[in-house]
Amino acid sequence: MTELIDVLDENGIKTGRVATRDEVHREGLWHRCIVVAIINDKNEILLQQRSHNKKKNPDMWDISAAGHISAGQDSLSAAAREINEEVSVDLGRHVDISDFRYMFCFRKEQVIDEGYIDRQFFDFFILRQPNLTLEKVKMQESEVQAVKLCTMSELRTLIENHELVERDAVYAALENYIFNI
Repeated sequence: MTELIDVLDENGIKTGRVATRDEVHREGLWHRCIVVAIINDKNEILLQQRSHNKKKNPDMWDISAAGHISAGQDSLSAAAREINEEVSVDLGRHVDISDFRYMFCFRKEQVIDEGYIDRQFFDFFILRQPNLTLEKVKMQESEVQAVKLCTMSELRTLIENHELVERDAVYAALENYIFNI
């Protein structure tokens, strides 16, 4: 199934054009993605290790869930979908939209290689899941090869060792959130 994505202008406004994921990256079109940090009651952050088959950032550790927003979809729906697809955390029947805390939107532009250009607006959310343990996580093996829970200190070490996908604004906000709750 071909993934369709709303094309945005450089200010993050929908242009009315819908393109395939391949077209978006080949042409370097602006589009929107989500990033979700899932945190348990011990303030441990769920991280996923990207599959070695991924074109972008293979084998790198990444935030709990991240992905493209499909055409016509809102950010919260995309966040729930990506969580379910990548790490299948059972959100339970009682998770509500209010459980997602919208943090901010950031813009990132990156040329991966010839024919693969990222021009993305990321909507960043935090989701508190008090009883989250690794036993409650089921990985989508085509996307994720490992998961772990880590402290903010361990996250900093991953950043320093260049083992974490570059999302500096997210990690700074995450640290501020954890130490100020």
